[in-house]
Amino acid sequence: MIHTENLSKTYRMGDVEVQALRDVNLEIQDGEFIAIIGPSGSGKSTLLNIIGCLDKPTSGAVFIEDIDTASLSENELAEIRREKIGFIFQQYNLVHTLNAIENVALPMFFAGVKREMRLKRAEELLVKVELGDRMYHKPAELSGGEQQRVAIARALSNDPEIIIGDEPTGNVDTEAGNLIMDILDGLNRDGKMIIVVTHDAEIAARAGRTKRMRDGRVLD
Repeated sequence: MIHTENLSKTYRMGDVEVQALRDVNLEIQDGEFIAIIGPSGSGKSTLLNIIGCLDKPTSGAVFIEDIDTASLSENELAEIRREKIGFIFQQYNLVHTLNAIENVALPMFFAGVKREMRLKRAEELLVKVELGDRMYHKPAELSGGEQQRVAIARALSNDPEIIIGDEPTGNVDTEAGNLIMDILDGLNRDGKMIIVVTHDAEIAARAGRTKRMRDGRVLD
């Protein structure tokens, strides 16, 4: 479903150019659970952002279902993100003025789903991530692990085929991290493609395949 061809990304910081990705070639199959591991600054998050259509490469290509996303307009990229990709961020990125069910329902609002239907689905998703008793709590009233599970439910709101997690267990304790990984395992068994970036070897070991990065390159 996803493959990259000679993917490179260069950032300019003043007079200095930083090459975040260097000729990355990677293929990820339908229904695969892959972990991308490496030290800070290795290019993991940059690769994830480009695969997830949040950023564009300086050169090279990213294909999702044979569509070269590097050639798409911002509106076309937004459509792919809305319909095909669910994001889980290390910092949760929840709207703090909304409760859990409203946070999960929000992407469905932008997809044009009617209010009754989006609230019903949001409730079902919160039950799925074991937060049926916390759905009317705001983020400040939830633990880090609970907030991340709300973020997972939100990522599933438009039933995407691809789930992308950028250090999804990075801000939670071990118990919460294991529960989050159990949820991701279950989603993978349901046929979702899971792509996780992590620096934690134990978390990476739970994926079906691991790729290592260093200095902007995929090593193996």
